[in-house]
Amino acid sequence: MKNHVWRPLFVILGVIILLLLFRTFYVPDDFGVHGDSFMYNFYRQSNEQEWKDQLVKYRDNDANYCVDCHEEEVENRSEDMHGLIACQNCHGPVLDHPEDPEALTIDTSRDLCLRCHTLLPYTTSERKRIPGIDKAEHWPGEECVTCHNPHNPSLEEM
Repeated sequence: MKNHVWRPLFVILGVIILLLLFRTFYVPDDFGVHGDSFMYNFYRQSNEQEWKDQLVKYRDNDANYCVDCHEEEVENRSEDMHGLIACQNCHGPVLDHPEDPEALTIDTSRDLCLRCHTLLPYTTSERKRIPGIDKAEHWPGEECVTCHNPHNPSLEEM
């Protein structure tokens, strides 16, 4: 074969050898050699303990984590469409709560409610089931919690 064929072939082989050497030193030995625990079995077994040691920031709503201390609020919320929403969507992560009650901040801002309740110009999605308001006309400058109970937001005052 002529030189114009051998040179690119050697370059390609060199790149493949470099990639294999890089992989040998970079990829941990315990990567991807374990059972059917994860998709495609590509995970590092020594990483399991690192994940177990991570602090839990969000709790599962299905486990009724909040109901132990906040039974009345959870009951009110379950009577409304807000019952479908996880508590932490509005209250934020429950990291160190209830051990440190101050860690859970309660956001009562209008912007929080408007994340879901802004009036949208289209009605072709499931989003149309959520009542929307025109923030320029519906009590501008007032916080929603002035008139609405977020756990059961009928038009009754809190």
